[in-house]
Amino acid sequence: MKQYTVTGMSCAACTARVEKAVSGVKGVTSCSVSLLTNSMGVEGTASAEEIIAAVRDAGYEASLKNGNKDQTTRLSSEEDALKDKETPLLKRRLITSLGFWIVLMYVSMGHMMWGWPLPPFFDDNHVAMGLLQLLLTIAIMVINQKFFISGFKSLWHRAPNMDALVALGSASAFVYSTVALFSMTDAQVKGNADAVMSYMHEFYFESAATILTLITLGKMLEARSKGKTTDALKGLMKLVPKTATVLRDGAEMTVSIEQVAKGDIFVVRPGENIPVDGTILEGNSSVDESTLTGESIPVDKVTGSTVSAGTLNQSGFIRCEATRVGEDTTLSQIIQMVSDAAATKAPIAKVSDKVSGVFVPAVIIIAVITVIIWLVTGHTMGFALARGISVLVISCPCALGLATPVAIMVGNGMGAKNGILFKTAVSLEETGKTQIVALDKTGTITQGEPKVTDIIPVNGRSETELLTMAYTLEKKSEHPLARAITQRAEQDGLSAVEVENFLALPGNGIRAMLNGTALYGGSYKFISEQIQVTDEIKVISEHLSEEGKTPLFFACDGELYGIIAVADTIKEDSPRAVKEMQDMGIHVVMLTGDNERTAKAIGTKAGVDEVIAGVLPDGKESVIRDMQQRGKVIMVGDGINDAPALTSADIGIAIGAGADVAIDAADVVLMKSCLSDVPAAIRLSRATLRNIHENLFWAFIYNIIGIPLAAGAFISVLGWQLNPMFAAAAMSLSSFSVVTNALRLNFFRMYDSKRDHKIKNKIKITTKKETKTMEKTLKIEGMMCGHCEMHTKKALEALDGVTKAEVSHKTGTAVVTLEKNVSDDVLTQAVADQGYKVTDIQ
Repeated sequence: MKQYTVTGMSCAACTARVEKAVSGVKGVTSCSVSLLTNSMGVEGTASAEEIIAAVRDAGYEASLKNGNKDQTTRLSSEEDALKDKETPLLKRRLITSLGFWIVLMYVSMGHMMWGWPLPPFFDDNHVAMGLLQLLLTIAIMVINQKFFISGFKSLWHRAPNMDALVALGSASAFVYSTVALFSMTDAQVKGNADAVMSYMHEFYFESAATILTLITLGKMLEARSKGKTTDALKGLMKLVPKTATVLRDGAEMTVSIEQVAKGDIFVVRPGENIPVDGTILEGNSSVDESTLTGESIPVDKVTGSTVSAGTLNQSGFIRCEATRVGEDTTLSQIIQMVSDAAATKAPIAKVSDKVSGVFVPAVIIIAVITVIIWLVTGHTMGFALARGISVLVISCPCALGLATPVAIMVGNGMGAKNGILFKTAVSLEETGKTQIVALDKTGTITQGEPKVTDIIPVNGRSETELLTMAYTLEKKSEHPLARAITQRAEQDGLSAVEVENFLALPGNGIRAMLNGTALYGGSYKFISEQIQVTDEIKVISEHLSEEGKTPLFFACDGELYGIIAVADTIKEDSPRAVKEMQDMGIHVVMLTGDNERTAKAIGTKAGVDEVIAGVLPDGKESVIRDMQQRGKVIMVGDGINDAPALTSADIGIAIGAGADVAIDAADVVLMKSCLSDVPAAIRLSRATLRNIHENLFWAFIYNIIGIPLAAGAFISVLGWQLNPMFAAAAMSLSSFSVVTNALRLNFFRMYDSKRDHKIKNKIKITTKKETKTMEKTLKIEGMMCGHCEMHTKKALEALDGVTKAEVSHKTGTAVVTLEKNVSDDVLTQAVADQGYKVTDIQ
């Protein structure tokens, strides 16, 4: 997506005009214009020159963002573009306007209505008073000439905007009052005192001036509030370091950030920000990564750890190698992601966009009809014109145009501050509408790496003796389960003895010699072939397996030392996160490639509604598609081997992204590896959507009530009559109210589950894919050749519920795919009927 800066827009009608013009350019596939950030995102093959020309033809100016600028200049220009330049200008305009307006109101209202004193020169000189009001009004119109330039320019291009309404309303009041002043002058020359007094009541100079002054006030309040909506993005930009201390020819040198190249060595002292992404070569420290992840607790870093630009080095001196610089750093990618999201449009904005496209012309027509109706019914031109002017100035297309983007910007910024990145406005809107959340087990619900959970010594041995012996044996193994044991032993400060004749037996266990004594470690099947294992120990082993743990047996010289259970442990926050999603009325499903027994054990601990076991990575996509027939689905995974499933889901959430925020398959990226960020993202989405609904309701209801009131529809019924000045005041506050309401999202507590509410009609899933992707692996003894394979395969596939059996006499296994649950006893008996023995089922 190419981004452009668009200037000259004042309301939603302007954005609709620009979008229509650019969308008509050949090669443009999509165009999204944001009134909030004065930006435009364009996708397609059209050149920048063609797009800029289309914008200019529509009556506005455009320029390509960033161009070929380096990172520092680019971020500086983006930060400058987001800087609130409007408020100071509008403030000066307002103060100057107020100076003339106060004098005008004193003369026109104070003296005329309450008899406030004026210099003797004005005594009975009504023409002089009229001329003074004329001059004061002209001064205010000149100060606020932007309304007239922009408004009449939009009328010339046949695309009237909000400024056109203000310009027409103010100009109409001014022209009518000027005509009345000349008529008064003629009456005074002729000595017609009654006519002179009657014309005094036809002056609407104060209305023309008040319209401009009050709308300038509203614009200033709106600009100030809009500036605050981009605070989060501006805050991220300020985090980008400007300089780095690099090592050149062995000496430290401070250089600008754009001079740091990949592979450069840089140093960071305590209290300094890390300039670019890198890997620590030397030193230890604690790094505050809250700017990226929202996590307030500093992260300990050692040699080999990665560090990210914009984070704060708190304690130690570190020497690092730059791995990602410029636009490739994590911080730059986050800034780009938040900026891109602001340039996109949420689906809910389509309603206001359609209305905005015809709103201003419709209001002008209503104003003309209003004047005609009041004239036809016998009212004076002044009265009819006042009603028409009121219609023009009370109508507010700005509120419609701002209702969605301000809420999206604030919600997106809130997410970014907490390590939750929504790539588009669509993902921010749709995340809260989900009915089903599918969680990948490994790395999402669990830690993603095995840990020692139980140490059970037997035969009088201590835990230390058992763990030391296991450490000695497993130290040479590269198996993930072995690493869990070695990490635990090293954590406890144990030391291992060097062994000889180490031998790893795949799928069974390991064996080695220590001072002539045989050491064994492995599964129950392997150990039971080496030594006698009691039924009591076997029961303990089965109990551990039912809990989703892998029991490893260790023996020395024919004596069992005990069992060490290893498992991929559940994250501390996983059960709570699952419960919070369920409390929102969301059906939570766990997907895993594990066998059914292990999967159900973990699913029970996590508290999920449903477990789908035996699902291979390429099978998750089909499971997701099946779920989508029953409701909107979020898929949560690590973004690597889950990419197809993340892409096929309605919303894909990549968890634990860390530095890899640019995961293409994901719609939402979670910087931290905390499952609690998923319900937080859903809450934030729902709060943002609720805020948009409130804004749209206010914007529509304001115009639905305000326009008939201004037109005088309630005069005959309730006697309500709206002065143009009050209509201008209402218009000036409408946009300000919408933006202020959006800013309330800054106080939303996305991790607070107290106000969660359930979706009606909670989804219940009975997915066929669960059984279709379930697999069981049978260990079979006695098969000798291809004929044995054929008989076993035929016997297994003849069973009800078995869709496929892949049998190999070489490995002694049969991998059975099931469409529904088939008991282990049935499978064992089918194989036994062919003359073979099943020794294990996984």
